[in-house]
Amino acid sequence: MNRRTFCKQMAKAGLALPLVLGPRCVRSETAAKPNIIFIMADDLGWADIGCYGQKDIKTPNLDQMAADGIRFTQHYAGNSLCAPSRTSLMTGKHTGHASCRDLESGKIGANEPTLGTVLKQAGYTTGCIGKWGCGGNGLSPTDPNDH
Repeated sequence: MNRRTFCKQMAKAGLALPLVLGPRCVRSETAAKPNIIFIMADDLGWADIGCYGQKDIKTPNLDQMAADGIRFTQHYAGNSLCAPSRTSLMTGKHTGHASCRDLESGKIGANEPTLGTVLKQAGYTTGCIGKWGCGGNGLSPTDPNDH
């Protein structure tokens, strides 16, 4: 699937185009799909890792990833709270339209398209490592494996 088709599917599902698909990631239909790794960390500022200027705390693995790939310098969290921010990332919705607006509100619905479901439709294998934050594990429809 080429970038244009993927972007159309994202838009059809109501998801915003992720920043990881910058112009340097454009591939032909016959080329391998680019790997996408999105690291989301609570309370991590833009200058808190070495590749962006951190001097006191060493982050060699993240620095190497940045050196080997693309660094993005303009990105905003969907919310100042973790659950709504993760919901915004996963659904492409700002918190005014997202089901999760604070730490206690609704979670991602069972049939709500997410970045993961759209990537799976495009032939990607997806995974979530660490904190899900969009609902309790094992409590469908909020289980990350459903999205």
